[in-house]
Amino acid sequence: MSKKQLIMDKSLELFAQNGFESTSVQQITDYCGISKGAFYLSFKSKDELIIALIDHFMSQLTEEIDYMVRETESAQLLYKFYQSIFSGFKAHSSFAKLLMKEQTQSLNKELIAKFRYYEQLIDQIILSMVERLYGEEIEETKYDLVYSIKGLMNSYSSLFIFYNISLDVEILCESLVEKTNLLAKYTTLPIITKEFANVFKEATQQDITSDKIAQLIDQSIVEVNEPLEKESLTILKQQLLIPNYSPAIVSGMLENIRNHPQCKWIAFLLREFYNL
Repeated sequence: MSKKQLIMDKSLELFAQNGFESTSVQQITDYCGISKGAFYLSFKSKDELIIALIDHFMSQLTEEIDYMVRETESAQLLYKFYQSIFSGFKAHSSFAKLLMKEQTQSLNKELIAKFRYYEQLIDQIILSMVERLYGEEIEETKYDLVYSIKGLMNSYSSLFIFYNISLDVEILCESLVEKTNLLAKYTTLPIITKEFANVFKEATQQDITSDKIAQLIDQSIVEVNEPLEKESLTILKQQLLIPNYSPAIVSGMLENIRNHPQCKWIAFLLREFYNL
């Protein structure tokens, strides 16, 4: 295990106990058994460490949900969506609990911006899902439906994250599918409008730029050892600089890298960038 990974793993335990604000760099270094100098070789500050932890958890969750939504047949899509959400939260319950608390308590503008960034990406995934499932019949209410689905996700997640209530995930997902279908069918007075939703969509799109993706690709090319993934990353970097390949070829390259732990997030960002 690298020193950077050690710091991330150990600090997460402290953050889960004490919260972000109440945990100091000194406490982290003591808990890790390293010097402050060793800490600052890996992270410039505690905030950079926190951002790295949020990115690590949320990028995995976002990419997995996005891929599942794209690849699952419509008949099982809504059930699989809720199953992915709750399975992800249960598998990382300590960090999920920490994130849900910090989103309501943090005054750090950078952390708030990071939370909103991932929230907006997930909004877009949910929107694409409900458009695919319900089509024109929810055209006037689809943004409100997205907001309602997020409310169901957060409310029911809190039952086993904060209260340790044992829930049958299968029954929970079936119940939420039923509730979502009822909302889609009978809602006629939306609160969240298209104009309201587009404000957040535009903010997210500004963050997904070719330059930022190219920087991530450069980092991964150095770190990845597998020939197929490394070659695919190189081609995708070239495509960002000088577009020459068809969408089918780009999709094939993305499929080559999406299962590699260090490439999943790049695959997601490129799918969003190219609208594939």
